[in-house]
Amino acid sequence: MLNRTFLKQQIKQHIPTKVLWPILRWRRQPVTPANWLNLRQLTPMSRSFGFDRGTPICRHYIAQFLSYHAQDIHGCVLEIADANYTNQFGGKRVVKSDVLHVTGDNPNATIVGNLATGEGIPHNAFDCIILTQTLPFIYDLRAAVRHLHAALRPGGVVLATASGISPISRYDMERWGDFWRLTDASAKKLFEESFLPEHIQVTTYGNVLSAVAYLHGLAAEELTWTELDACDPDYQVIIAIRAEKS
Repeated sequence: MLNRTFLKQQIKQHIPTKVLWPILRWRRQPVTPANWLNLRQLTPMSRSFGFDRGTPICRHYIAQFLSYHAQDIHGCVLEIADANYTNQFGGKRVVKSDVLHVTGDNPNATIVGNLATGEGIPHNAFDCIILTQTLPFIYDLRAAVRHLHAALRPGGVVLATASGISPISRYDMERWGDFWRLTDASAKKLFEESFLPEHIQVTTYGNVLSAVAYLHGLAAEELTWTELDACDPDYQVIIAIRAEKS
């Protein structure tokens, strides 16, 4: 059987990232296949967003978004909590990788700071900020976006995602709070307060089937690619924002 890592390395040299994404979505079998005929129940299949079953549906959409905008991940890059996406999608384009965390107990953190207050956040420091699934846990969203804008260098890009339809994150709720669910309209309005409208792109991911599956904690591997990638703007599971500092 052909080594997958070797195959990925070879085709990355010849195929653009935007074309690569459907090829590289290797899938694994979920731990226990879902019984789709028995979803009429008061408890979800998983309370950990599907991590215990495979790849969470939200992570499937986030990876698709970051893969499409991988060329923006270069130079000095800031990510929240860890540098996994920086390493996965930035690769050799990244000159310096920083990790932001709100408390000092994260061993991955190189910067301890607060996006809501701006405390500890350097100005004009980053070419790219990867902000996945962080905005819902910041009460003062407007201040957070202002501080994101200030932290970017001119021409820098923030790649952000937020939940539209999602269970509560109990882990975050018990630490700093789980406050918001966005729509494409609210995300655009929010970022327009700090970024020029023509420098903002908002994309939505999800449909009624993937939304139901996500609420139940099913994994991406339990849906087909066609079922996952169908986009219905009335069922926005993930909201993705690309905003560039002018």
